[in-house]
Amino acid sequence: MSEFKTSILCIGAGYVGGPTMAVIAKNCPDIKVTVSDINQTRIDAWNSDELPIYEPGLDEVVREARGRNLFFTTDIDGEIPKSDIIFVSVNTPTKTFGRGAGKAADLQFWEKVARNIKDHAVKDTIVVEKSTLPVRTAEAISRILHSGPSDVHFEVLSNPEFLAEGTAVHDLENPDRVLIGGGEDERGQAAIQALVEVYAAWVPREQILTTNVWSAELSKLTANAFLAQRISSINAISALCEATEADVDEVARAIGSDSRIGPKFLRSSVGFGGSCFKKDILNLVYLCEHYGLDEVAAYWEQVVHMNEYQMSRFVEKVVTGSFNTIVGKRLALFGFAFKANTGDTRESPAITVTRRLLNERASVVITDPKAIPEAKHDLADVIDQVEFCEDPYEAAVGAHAICVMTEWDLYKDLDYQRIFDSMMKPASIYDGRNILDHAALAEIGFNVYPIGKRALVNE
Repeated sequence: MSEFKTSILCIGAGYVGGPTMAVIAKNCPDIKVTVSDINQTRIDAWNSDELPIYEPGLDEVVREARGRNLFFTTDIDGEIPKSDIIFVSVNTPTKTFGRGAGKAADLQFWEKVARNIKDHAVKDTIVVEKSTLPVRTAEAISRILHSGPSDVHFEVLSNPEFLAEGTAVHDLENPDRVLIGGGEDERGQAAIQALVEVYAAWVPREQILTTNVWSAELSKLTANAFLAQRISSINAISALCEATEADVDEVARAIGSDSRIGPKFLRSSVGFGGSCFKKDILNLVYLCEHYGLDEVAAYWEQVVHMNEYQMSRFVEKVVTGSFNTIVGKRLALFGFAFKANTGDTRESPAITVTRRLLNERASVVITDPKAIPEAKHDLADVIDQVEFCEDPYEAAVGAHAICVMTEWDLYKDLDYQRIFDSMMKPASIYDGRNILDHAALAEIGFNVYPIGKRALVNE
């Protein structure tokens, strides 16, 4: 008889699947949790001391549970028959081809996984959507799972993740809510309850929300759309602040003090990035267009357009502040990850900014404490035009300007007098995250160009 009361399998060992399963295993020692992936290198990393992703606190969680009730394997086919609950956390990128290209989610990986589960499951199984998927995907998945002759029954649940990279472990340990959507019949409700029991090991039951499956699927897209909307809204105001000499941080503090608005996601910046916001908004746009809701689609698409505008404004500011030419000028990008405390560079504003600076024939050097390997991958086609440097002091030597692209704490504490002394003059800083002490930098001698604030230029 198995020592575990339940066996969970997660297919997909990436940024969502790996940390989520590690935290479940830590808090549920009586549940066997297996994380699987077709990528042998990734699984080898999960089984090593050098995990494939960086998240604060993740090492400790994995070490506590790995080998006890947390396992990593490439044997997906062998694990499916043993599993009571199967989470699917595979990539659902935006389509780059055919119908819906540029907006719709590419579900080919999800369909392949569903067919694989159908072919290898030998008992009634709960299948959990962990990937971000369009509304009513569960219906299509259920049809695939139940196609052909079989005595096996599948219940499909939607359990979207609401993690923020850089705080994923904390978010999993202390979630605002856990959302589980499923069928409204007896079997569907039983499946929902089975997953509720897993999370209830450490999450208060009043924070575990249950809905129908369609509401759960739409809630994930809507949550990311609302968060991105707030960022684009304050970034739109940042442009107006620069034109009127208002201060975007003061405006954000004033409106954020209104309890109806609140202060979160009101920090103006060079733009948002990450794997979810743009992808999920464009997915939402495509769904709205599919249902003939063109005005709704246009409303949400403007959130993405504003983000692109903000990145364009940043590059234009660099060029204008550099006497309208950056040809041959060394520009040091401080940070490449899309946010601090992660090595993830997916949709990072730094990618767009770097490419546009290169188009202006600048000499770009990139420094980042965690993301240089990913930066090299993202810029593979122009890698001979870019310098990569671990040390920010070295990156700044001989530079005409520094562009702060990621809000890493270490950039706040650098010796900027030393950096100024090593740079070409006039030396400029374009603070794309508004994290530095602008007055102190101006006192040193820098020309300082923040986001949504008056530039401090030494005449």
